[in-house]
Amino acid sequence: MAGTMLRLAEAGWELHYFNLSCGNGGSEVMDGEQVAALRLEEAKEGAARLGAVFYPPVGKDLEIIYSVELLRKVAAVVREVNPGIVLTHALQDYMEDHMETARLAVTAAFAKRVPNFASEPRRPGAAGEVVVYHAMPHGGRGPLGEVVEPDVYVDISGVMARKRRALEAHESQQAWLDKTQGMSSYVEAMVASGLALGQRSGRGGAAEGWRRHLALGMAREEWNPLAEL
Repeated sequence: MAGTMLRLAEAGWELHYFNLSCGNGGSEVMDGEQVAALRLEEAKEGAARLGAVFYPPVGKDLEIIYSVELLRKVAAVVREVNPGIVLTHALQDYMEDHMETARLAVTAAFAKRVPNFASEPRRPGAAGEVVVYHAMPHGGRGPLGEVVEPDVYVDISGVMARKRRALEAHESQQAWLDKTQGMSSYVEAMVASGLALGQRSGRGGAAEGWRRHLALGMAREEWNPLAEL
């Protein structure tokens, strides 16, 4: 989603970057604390390359569960930022952490204007509309192999080099993804995905695809800032 973030920044939006999981599971060589410390520095660098405000993770790999405890932590960050747009994972993806992250993001966005829900740490409710968008699942397919079609394509051709540089900050991902998922170059996989979505959009170039979450309770139904972008 970094390409869309960069396009939004060009349009005057402020960027914020929030990893829910610390990445502690992502190594067969380092222990959990070592890899989490490395991933934290890589994530900070990735955020810096995007020009985004960074927020530290609140959970661990394979422990991102839709729970009140985690929801309170996510809601605190959402209230602190008070976003107009939330970009998050697909509700249906190949990995449970991703899907639970999407659910937590949606509820935290909804709870932004519900002051009687207590966040952790405590933050007051935040006024204003918020619209949630779900990124494409990995490979453009849901967990049962079904093809997922975007509602909105965002042309990222002009920011692809900066997106690539931001993703390259997550260097420790390379060996892990190659070993566990056969993804010999996660950066090249990102480029290929962007080009494929550009072709599917009918306009060529590179794109990111999005599905807009139902706005009920969060924003006006007609407000669709990514479509306007």
